[in-house]
Amino acid sequence: QVRLVESGGRLVQAGGSLRLSCVASGRTFHDAPMAWFRHVSGKEREFVAAINWNGGSTVYADSVKGRFIISRVHAENAVYLQMNSLKPEDTAVYHCAASPNHGIYSNANEYFYWGQGTQVTVSS
Repeated sequence: QVRLVESGGRLVQAGGSLRLSCVASGRTFHDAPMAWFRHVSGKEREFVAAINWNGGSTVYADSVKGRFIISRVHAENAVYLQMNSLKPEDTAVYHCAASPNHGIYSNANEYFYWGQGTQVTVSS
C-alpha cells in the first residue's frame, strides 16, 4: 500500500518559518515528480510547488516564489517544503502528491498519490 505522510505543520507567527516533510512508503518515487498543494476549506485546492525526479527542476506558484523552497532526498524517499516569511494567507492544509508520470506538473490531475495533509496556521 502506497502512503504519503506529511508532518511539520503547526501554528506560527507571520514572518516565521516552517519546514514540512512528506515521507513515502510502499514504493519509491525516485523517478517521479512530486509536489505540494494547499487547501483552505471552501476554496479550490491550490498548487504550491513541484519538483522533478532528480530535483534538477522546480516550479512555484507566484504567491510563494522567493519564499518557499521545495527539495527531495531520494535516500529518504521524501520531499520537503521550506517555508519562509510566512503570511496569514499561507494558512491552509498542505498536501504532498506524487505522480506516476515523468515530467513536472502544476496541475493536480497529474498526481495520483496524495497524503492526508498537515495544517499550517499563520497568525498575524
